[in-house]
Amino acid sequence: MTTPDTRAKFRASKIFRGSQVIFGERAHLLEVLHSVQRARLPVPRKRAEIQQLRKLIAARREELNRLSSQWDRKFNKGRDPGTSSQELLRLATSLSPHDYLLARVLTEHADAPAELLERLASHPYSAVRENVARHPHTPQSVLRRLAEAAAEPLWFLVACNPSCPADLRDQLRARMRPTGEETTSGEGEQPSGSAT
Repeated sequence: MTTPDTRAKFRASKIFRGSQVIFGERAHLLEVLHSVQRARLPVPRKRAEIQQLRKLIAARREELNRLSSQWDRKFNKGRDPGTSSQELLRLATSLSPHDYLLARVLTEHADAPAELLERLASHPYSAVRENVARHPHTPQSVLRRLAEAAAEPLWFLVACNPSCPADLRDQLRARMRPTGEETTSGEGEQPSGSAT
């Protein structure tokens, strides 16, 4: 017998509809549309399904544009390797707090400027913070702060970042060694008496 508690347990919780979800839904609907366009269906049914799918796709486009006007243009600029660091910074300043996908794209860009990375270092989405921790343009002060974050283990990504200060890198890499293992000044040398 089901009790009210059991039903409540399986009730769907509200889904966060950020840009990643909306973009994913739209991409899926576009695939379905292409599939229906190629399918052998009675003409009236095919026409009705295509019309319905186009409405659903347009609704997702409007939803993205409510997050940020001309969302597709901004997203494509963020993904373009030729976009300048100044333009990336402009995109970041107008970033909606729910636009996790564009934030990810901006922090993955090879030319992301230090100011952008510093701004997004405390983003609510963990994948964005991870991108900042591994990006070579992230300022050293930000890397130090991320390495000390107790809430998540970003220190490993910071330790692998080529811009990580040497003292911090040594300190973080020491965490990777098994307990009790020590490094010696002759690390990498063969023990005396071994064959050469």
